[in-house]
Amino acid sequence: MVDTAEAEQLIRQGLGRRGMRRANGSNGRSGTSSSGRELSAGAGDVLSEGIQGYGRLTQSPGLQRLKLFLNMTVSPILLIAFVPNLVIFIWFTVVHCDGSYWTMLTKLFSQRSIITGIADMWRLVNTPSTPVVSILVAYGLYALVMMRLLPGKMVKGPVTPKGNVPVYKDNGFVYYLVTLALFWGLTYFLRPYGYTPSIIYDRFDEVLFALNAFSLVFCLFLYLKGLFAPSSSDSGSSGNVIFDYYWGTELYPRIFGFDVKLFTNCRFGMMGWALLVCVHAVKSYELHGFVDSMFVSVALQLIYITKFFWWEAGYMSTIDIMVDRAGFYICWGCLVYIPGLYTSPTFYMVSQPVILGLPLAALFLICGAVAIWVNYEADMQKQMVRGSNGNCLVWGRKPELIHARYCLENGQEKESLLLASGWWGMARHFHYVPEITLALCWSIPALFHNILPYSYLIFLVILLVHRTFRDDEKCARKYGSFWQQYCKKVPHKMVPYLF
Repeated sequence: MVDTAEAEQLIRQGLGRRGMRRANGSNGRSGTSSSGRELSAGAGDVLSEGIQGYGRLTQSPGLQRLKLFLNMTVSPILLIAFVPNLVIFIWFTVVHCDGSYWTMLTKLFSQRSIITGIADMWRLVNTPSTPVVSILVAYGLYALVMMRLLPGKMVKGPVTPKGNVPVYKDNGFVYYLVTLALFWGLTYFLRPYGYTPSIIYDRFDEVLFALNAFSLVFCLFLYLKGLFAPSSSDSGSSGNVIFDYYWGTELYPRIFGFDVKLFTNCRFGMMGWALLVCVHAVKSYELHGFVDSMFVSVALQLIYITKFFWWEAGYMSTIDIMVDRAGFYICWGCLVYIPGLYTSPTFYMVSQPVILGLPLAALFLICGAVAIWVNYEADMQKQMVRGSNGNCLVWGRKPELIHARYCLENGQEKESLLLASGWWGMARHFHYVPEITLALCWSIPALFHNILPYSYLIFLVILLVHRTFRDDEKCARKYGSFWQQYCKKVPHKMVPYLF
């Protein structure tokens, strides 16, 4: 994970690398030498004064510049270079290693260097064929057309730091239902003629290759658009090309009126997740007939995604939309990582079927359904309180609220309601707990022969724990003393009494 808080501050202040040097009163050459002296002096403080010396060391301008260099240059380079390989690792492990990461590591790296092993893996990936490219292009165009044609009311997103108010057409749930109906209808009518959606499973390496290639180029386009033709004032550069490509240069880019993040995150990424698990269900049925573990996993994922699209207007007020810019981090993640990683449990179970039996299948299904309900209730409590300005009941009582005032960058004062009761009184980010529980429930039907079906769960735990810190830092900067009041009322970060 890249810590973007300080970088965002630089972008808002208009400071890039040159601005950082001016702010620190040094040019490149003298800054390097003074940095060495500061580090040396700081090291002496640590030896002589212990913790207090360490505190001064970590606050020294030299280490602050080093930290920014690591966060804004080194980490993004490593992520951009490495993570496109992760989805290929998953495909290679399932298709060529019987779903075993240990076998994959042995095959690729036991007698090769890391670079050679990765190169050999990519040689097994087929370049995208005409049918695969045609399907992906048709799906993307279909998503764009449906964004315009399907009915939906206009909803406003939260006010941006620059005082803008983004507006969206809330037709995601209709789009989701129409798309699933078309998928199953076409599958039913075309399979007798030899046309089956399982071609996507059979050629998934081509799909991942095509999505990776497109996403890398698309993110470059978004980077340039933000610099030369931004859609709003919520844009800007850090002065670091690598970080700007990774993080993005616009918060709400629009192309010909189409909202980019609504397309990548929701219409392509989340809908693609739903379609892919349906493809896996079809392929599993073609190979093995009905398999209860596949049914449980697919059912829970579809219920979760259904809830997502039902609540899509609320998603427009989450950190993905409000804070994360449209760059490699969010756009590549939605276009490639969601299809490649999030669907890995069912992708694995196509070739590794498990018969659970009715009691175990029912247990996993019920536990997952309860987790979805808790997650939905938590989201609805917050939306209900903000939509009614606190004039509602939470768990049968008047909600406990903190009226937090904050200022936009243009100096305009605003107010937000911080809910400190209901699910939000248990922990500041309690809604992440049912999300992790749910991911466990749709992964565990694969049982414990290999760790691969739990790849998404492991990633999700890391992501959400990291996000609790990001959320807290963002809210502390935004709300100041009001956030401190909230933390006193709700002292637990995510898991009550534990974390």
